[in-house]
Amino acid sequence: MSLRHCLLVLPLLLVALSARADDVASGPATGANVPAAKVFDATGPHKDKQVDYAADRKDKPTIYLFIQSDKFDRPMNRFMKTLDDQVKKDSEDAYVVAVWLTDDTDREKEKLPRIQQSVQYQSTALTIFAGKDGPKGWNVNPDAHLTVVIANKGKVAQSIGYRTVNATDVPKVREALRKALDKK
Repeated sequence: MSLRHCLLVLPLLLVALSARADDVASGPATGANVPAAKVFDATGPHKDKQVDYAADRKDKPTIYLFIQSDKFDRPMNRFMKTLDDQVKKDSEDAYVVAVWLTDDTDREKEKLPRIQQSVQYQSTALTIFAGKDGPKGWNVNPDAHLTVVIANKGKVAQSIGYRTVNATDVPKVREALRKALDKK
């Protein structure tokens, strides 16, 4: 390949790599108190009820996933299933709360139980919030297809915004959870 071709390909490669993963600022600041997370629980322990998962989970290790409903796809589902399968390896108390951000809550109320029946999440509640910006205080960037917020002891340990995500991103999230668990 000539130098000229390399110079033409390099910018395209850099753009592709920069758009790859956690390139979107989204979620509350590290060290902040976990804000209220009042959502409709479609499949979890509070099925078919409104619940504040932040109050319910209090000091327990929790990974919150804020999903732009129109951006949910197979790679994101694979990420979620892999995380669901592995989260208990880091802490028996750990749990995942997946929050679909949508303007059509009725559609999501029908869709999420079907997803649960198909995928069989064991450590994840599928929930719904009306609106693309998420609950107040969570600082969800609508440009992030998925916002991951790792929390423990009522504090935000880390927030990660993804434009694209797949199962290869799970180790980074688990590492952040392990760090949060190690803090006394």
